[in-house]
Amino acid sequence: MTSIWRNDGPGWQLLAPTRFPDEATLHTLVEQAPHILPLSGSTSLTIVGREVQLGNGAPDLLAVEPSGQRVVIEIKLLRNAEARRAVVAQAFTYAAHLRGLDPKAVEQQILGPHLRRRGHESLAGAVAANDQEGSFDPTAFAQGLADSLTSGSFRIVFVLDDAPEELVRLVGYLESISNNLVINLIKVSAYDIEGSQILVPQRLEPKRVPSEVVPAKKRPASGGRLTRGADVFLAAIDQAPPAHQPLLRQLAAWALDLEREGLVELSSYQGQSGILTLLPRLPGVGAGLVTIWNDGGAYLSFWRSVFERHAPASIARVEQAIAPAALGQGTYAREITDERLEALTDAYREAARGQRTR
Repeated sequence: MTSIWRNDGPGWQLLAPTRFPDEATLHTLVEQAPHILPLSGSTSLTIVGREVQLGNGAPDLLAVEPSGQRVVIEIKLLRNAEARRAVVAQAFTYAAHLRGLDPKAVEQQILGPHLRRRGHESLAGAVAANDQEGSFDPTAFAQGLADSLTSGSFRIVFVLDDAPEELVRLVGYLESISNNLVINLIKVSAYDIEGSQILVPQRLEPKRVPSEVVPAKKRPASGGRLTRGADVFLAAIDQAPPAHQPLLRQLAAWALDLEREGLVELSSYQGQSGILTLLPRLPGVGAGLVTIWNDGGAYLSFWRSVFERHAPASIARVEQAIAPAALGQGTYAREITDERLEALTDAYREAARGQRTR
C-alpha cells in the first residue's frame, strides 16, 4: 500500500487521497496520458478510440500496443457497484466481440471515425505518430494485429481509484487460467497538495500460487535497446556519413545543454534496423518535444501532442521558426538553425515551468 506523508512543521501527517468527482474525470486523464499506467511488460499504449461501439456496448477506451496487440481499457470508481464484478464481465464481452474480426473491418468500419477524429488514417499511422524512439516496425505491427484478432490475444486493463481484495483475487485467477489474455489492474490515487494534483498509479498484483502446470505467458520482446544518457548516440556519430557528423554533434551538444539545465532526461535508442535516436524527454513524463535522429542523416522530429500538453505557448514561435512546415505530429526538420534551437530551448523551459507549478 502506497502512502504519502507530509511534514508542515509540527510532525508528519498521513495525507488522505481526494476523490475523483466522477468517472469521466479519470476516463479523460487516462485518455490524455496513458503513459502513466504501470503496465506489465513495460509496453506503451496508443489510444485509438473512446466509447467505440462493440456489439451492444462500448468499452471506455480502446488502445493498441506497438506489437499490434489490442487493448481494452475499462475505468470505474469504487463507489460504482460495477467496480466489483460487472466491469470484468463487460471487458471480457468486448474482447470476445473483437476476436475473429477482420483487421481491415476493425480499422475502417469500427475505428475509422475515431481514428480520423484523432488525425489518423490508420492504426499503423496512429502508433507511428507517437513513436519517438524510431522503433516502430509497420510489417511486424500488421502481423501482430492480425494475430491478436485471430487468437483473441488481448490486454485488458482495469483502472480504478481503489480495488477491493476480491476483485484483485478475481483478476489474478482469470489471468492465471488464460493463455491469451494479459490482465492488468491499476489503482490511481489522487492527492491535492497546495492546489496541485499528485497522481500515484499502482499495478495491483494478486498473491501468486506456484504452479508447474500453467506456463508463463510470453511477452512481446523489444526490438531495440534503450540506454540512459547520450553516450551510445555520441559514440555512433563517427560512423555516420562525414557530411552529417557536424550537425549530429551540434544537436547532441544542444541536448546535453538541456540536460545540464535540468530540462530533460536523455536516453539513446538503438533499433534493430540500425537507426539511432537521442531522446530529450521531459523529466517524469516519458516523452519529449522532439527526437534527434541518426539514420545515415541528421534531423529533428517534433511531437505536437507533447507541445499541446506541456508547452502550448511555444507552438506559434516554433511553427514560425520551422516555416513553411507546420508543427505536426512527427514533422521533420533537416535544416537546423540557431533560431530553431533557441525556440525549442524556450519551449523546454516552458514545459519545466509547467511541471513545477502542477
